[in-house]
Amino acid sequence: MPGPYAKAQSQGFSNYIKKVAVVGAGGQIGGQIVEQLLKKGNHVVTAISRPNSTSKLPEGVQVARVDYSGDDLSALVEALRGHQAFVITMAVTAPRDTMSKLLRAAAEAGVPYVLPNWFGHDAANDGLCRDSFLTQMRDNVRTEIARLGVSYPLFINCNFWYEFSLGGGSDRFGFDFQNRSLIYFDEGDIAINTTTWSQCGRTVANLLSLKMLPDDDNDQSPTLSQFTDEGGLVYVSSFRLSQKDMFESAKRVTGTTDADWTITKESSEHRWKDGTAEVQRGNFKAFTKMLYSRMFFPNGDGDYQSKRALHNDLLGLPVEDLDAATRIAVRMGENGEVTQTH
Repeated sequence: MPGPYAKAQSQGFSNYIKKVAVVGAGGQIGGQIVEQLLKKGNHVVTAISRPNSTSKLPEGVQVARVDYSGDDLSALVEALRGHQAFVITMAVTAPRDTMSKLLRAAAEAGVPYVLPNWFGHDAANDGLCRDSFLTQMRDNVRTEIARLGVSYPLFINCNFWYEFSLGGGSDRFGFDFQNRSLIYFDEGDIAINTTTWSQCGRTVANLLSLKMLPDDDNDQSPTLSQFTDEGGLVYVSSFRLSQKDMFESAKRVTGTTDADWTITKESSEHRWKDGTAEVQRGNFKAFTKMLYSRMFFPNGDGDYQSKRALHNDLLGLPVEDLDAATRIAVRMGENGEVTQTH
């Protein structure tokens, strides 16, 4: 984008994002993002949906049905043309070349801001990304966007989703609500950042509601250019918690005590090594165990809040109720909702 200030742009320049396209608008995180974008009321939201998709979308969302499974991306380019932001949310099972196709189409359509499928790990933490098998994905996105030279990437660093992870079984945050069991990783006292689905949705909606550029050199209000100047890294969090903190909340919500639970301990490092070895042997069912165990290493990699300032206040994000979020997680865990849908 030429020039550092809005006043220097050509006539007709709008300093706000109006049109936002979303891939995966019918999914869990995509649905939260769409809901919050609509709630803000600042955007026209287009869901990029496959022709055979049966996902239910909220009223007010425009739908562009596009088949981008092949090599011809012309229909996708036309669907994206005129949009100023493109939000990509996809399942981990999506074909590996899908991201590249979406980024190329965004560039050809002239979309200035792209949020790739990155809602989690601290993208600036090379060691954590390497040990979690995420470095290649991150670097491929950065390289492709830089090569195309059109869009700015925005990475949402939010760590694991709280409700999904707490209610998702023992391979995630160690909790099994159906069997009332808990595995402490090491001593269970390592704090990590974690973010609810709704907070992630608000993050994207509030981020894309900022000015793109400051009006002039006297304008100190937050802008998207602040993030693009720093590699597009956005840091948010709902809670900074250890497993013991989560357990206290879970006991309050369920009305239980320690005596009602079976509690064991395992080394986070050993869990990560075992999970990594299984994945390398082709057992991708162990990926979740590997991914989560690495986040709880005692070196504090899962706690970015202690190393850098969060953007919660800048983005106007609310302080959330821990027990309310835990209550959702308990329901998901007791009903097996994560294993049924993910």
